[in-house]
Amino acid sequence: MKKIILLSMAFILFSFTGSQKLFEKKSDFKDGIEIGDKAPEFNLKNIDGKKYSFDNIRDANGNKPKGYIIVFTCNTCPYAQANEQRLIELHNTYASKGYPVIAIQPNDPEVKPGDSFQAMKKNASEKGFPFLYLLDEGQEIFPKYGATKTPEIYLLDSNRILRYHGAIDDSPRDENGVSEKFVEKAIEALENGKQPEINSTKAIGCSIKTA
Repeated sequence: MKKIILLSMAFILFSFTGSQKLFEKKSDFKDGIEIGDKAPEFNLKNIDGKKYSFDNIRDANGNKPKGYIIVFTCNTCPYAQANEQRLIELHNTYASKGYPVIAIQPNDPEVKPGDSFQAMKKNASEKGFPFLYLLDEGQEIFPKYGATKTPEIYLLDSNRILRYHGAIDDSPRDENGVSEKFVEKAIEALENGKQPEINSTKAIGCSIKTA
């Protein structure tokens, strides 16, 4: 009898730990990704009409990037608008060093017409975006990352491992009030073979619009 009880306890423990390990893998990305997780793939249409994924994204020198500055952003959010120039500067500074900006527009255009594909093309042209501006058509990608705001940054290394997540810097609306540049510091740490000292901050912006 004692042997049966022990076997039953072992079975329950094995079942629990097995379930626990399966949950920790987050293989379906339903809860988004955390620092140290591998980022989900995507294949999204850019404003030039071509589709881009990690397989064909290149840095400013035409090489496979050393990292990716993924940002979920849009045309219509005041916080996103306030960070557009900062994204341009980030790309201009770091794309040549192997870290291009890849902007993804996650809002449903049916809810926010100002974030339609045509509006994205117009805004990018007027602002002179030097980076990819991709449409999350069908809104399938942002939930896999766990994004909830625009703008929201995911800094990945060359293996698509998440190294920093959150805000661009510590001044969401006023670029003249910036005192700490989180993304730049995180990239500098990666370049020196270190983990970012600050690897997560709160993304402040507008909620992603869904139907």
